Amino acid sequence: MIPYGRQSVDQADIDAVLAVLQSDWLTQGPTIDAFEQAVAARCEAAFGVAVCNATAALHIACLAAGLGPGDWLWTSPNTFLASANCGRYCGADVDFVDIDPQTWNLDVEALAGKLQVAQAMGRLPKVVVAVAFSGQSCDMRQLAELAERYAFTVIEDASHAVGARYAGRPVGCGEFAAMTVFSFHPVKIITSAEGGMVLTNRPELADRLRRLRSHGMTRDPQQMSEASHGPWYYQQVELGFNYRMTDLQAALGLSQLKKLDGFVQRRQYLAARYQQLLQDLPLTLPKAQADAQSAWHLYVVRLQLDGLQRSHRQVFEGLREAGIGVNLHYIPVHLQPYYQALGFAQGDFPEAEHYYAEAISLPIYPGLSDSEQDYVVQQVRRWIQEPSIS
Repeated sequence: MIPYGRQSVDQADIDAVLAVLQSDWLTQGPTIDAFEQAVAARCEAAFGVAVCNATAALHIACLAAGLGPGDWLWTSPNTFLASANCGRYCGADVDFVDIDPQTWNLDVEALAGKLQVAQAMGRLPKVVVAVAFSGQSCDMRQLAELAERYAFTVIEDASHAVGARYAGRPVGCGEFAAMTVFSFHPVKIITSAEGGMVLTNRPELADRLRRLRSHGMTRDPQQMSEASHGPWYYQQVELGFNYRMTDLQAALGLSQLKKLDGFVQRRQYLAARYQQLLQDLPLTLPKAQADAQSAWHLYVVRLQLDGLQRSHRQVFEGLREAGIGVNLHYIPVHLQPYYQALGFAQGDFPEAEHYYAEAISLPIYPGLSDSEQDYVVQQVRRWIQEPSIS
């Protein structure tokens, strides 16, 4: 089976993890600091705070932004559950903004209109989670302008976009978002087996993020309510969580980071090759967002079903039968039973629903060979063009 995504781990990565296993630190040690500093430097950000996964990163980013009961978080319905669930973890209400029919990212024009209505109703969001779907940012420049006008915090969920660029700068630099979240899951651009990170340029946010990932605890005398009892002393100053990354994970992530440029270049090559090989088929291919250079975590096509003799499901299952591990990113979040119980319904966000009815994620990862990609294209062509398969 050719998977839709896969990690690329080499001997250097294995050696980096073994070095930590043979060291004095396995959990919260110096390799985490090195990983945080290296990612922040790579992205031109001031601070990086590593955590156990990107869901945890989104959660503490929302808390650091002050999100809580009575507040609203808005995000795209075309995303993984965590982009919305992070608001619910904070006790906030969640709403969605439909997607741009061209880029499949959050539609910033629709956001602008929805903000005008929300302002009149007194229900403006406190946080907007802007998802960099498939590896490219949405219109972050306009989003930042709206954030200033309507006084909400932008958190860029760049789980797909490590190594991507926007407006000539690395995603995560902090020019257009207060905080940026990365994922290091195995199918992402680089991996730490599991893991995530929040980047920010604001020292007060970085301090709070570090407390929140470790039980709300501090050893900094300036953050304590009384004088230290001695060098052993710490205080819990707020309710936090055990969201810590281990040095083992950080060692793998730090080693992978050295290969980031090569990984992204290979993904860009494969995406360009798909664009060329699939252009004559009844498919809607990905389009570039203005100012954005994608890291190509995903390569999604949409079936032009009016011109096909097969259904979306038939094409999907046919490709699976052919040994291609296609997937579908994503089921619109508002259609999940949990969110329908909160009042969302079919028809609320028609662009995202239309997208869902047509989308298929094709394999893309650095280890995908040209010949394997040729086979994927051959099977896509077969299943959408041939009237019958014997």
